Amino acid sequence: MPWPSRKRDKGAVADKKEPDAKIAKTEEETSDKEEEEKSAKPPAGSSKSGWKNWKKKESESGGEESKITYCHWLLKSEPESRLEKGVDVKFSVDDLKAQPNQTTCWDGVRNYQARNFLRSMKLGQQAFFYHSNCKEPGIVAIVKIVKEAYPDHTQFDQKDPHYDSTSRKENPKWSMVDVQFVRMTKRFIPLSEIKAHHLAHKAEGGPLKDMMLFTRQRLSIQPLTQEQFDFVLSLEEEKPH
Repeated sequence: MPWPSRKRDKGAVADKKEPDAKIAKTEEETSDKEEEEKSAKPPAGSSKSGWKNWKKKESESGGEESKITYCHWLLKSEPESRLEKGVDVKFSVDDLKAQPNQTTCWDGVRNYQARNFLRSMKLGQQAFFYHSNCKEPGIVAIVKIVKEAYPDHTQFDQKDPHYDSTSRKENPKWSMVDVQFVRMTKRFIPLSEIKAHHLAHKAEGGPLKDMMLFTRQRLSIQPLTQEQFDFVLSLEEEKPH
């Protein structure tokens, strides 16, 4: 029996802790033009040690810039209960870990760009599991893609909040992938900390300067370059600020 649709996309909203974000009912109802961060400097008291360490690592490796390719992902899901058409769309990392084989389908995506990202995912690629639309959003775990894109069954289920009456079985509009839990991050990496580095990188250069978490913040499926993934992952080794 398929796991009910609990992942967050239709009904996606910007994170509560993101001050420049505006609440939106669905990703489809938002404009394609996302607001850029107004500040070019990191908040007072923020640490740049992560970027200093990254620059050192870059210089040791020759400092060559690679062509931008997306090979990792950030998947947003809501860890707190929220009813959508009478169905609780909550799905936390603990819910994923409770699944057989710690694996589930990532369904309910109803934004074309996010769907296209899903369709680009390759077997074995890793993604950050990101708790969104909650008291303190941020990265909690790493998952991997264990089945590439295939038709999302929830688009044909009239009882599902993500039902789409315009989608046809012979030509499905929406896709999903299967993901499996890999591990928890060594510590919770909050949005506020990632944002501090993003702002520093915008001002001084760095892998997070164009991170979609801030330039396309409402998308629930976001691609990451190898450099972005590695930098964010390096933060789990630092003490929280």
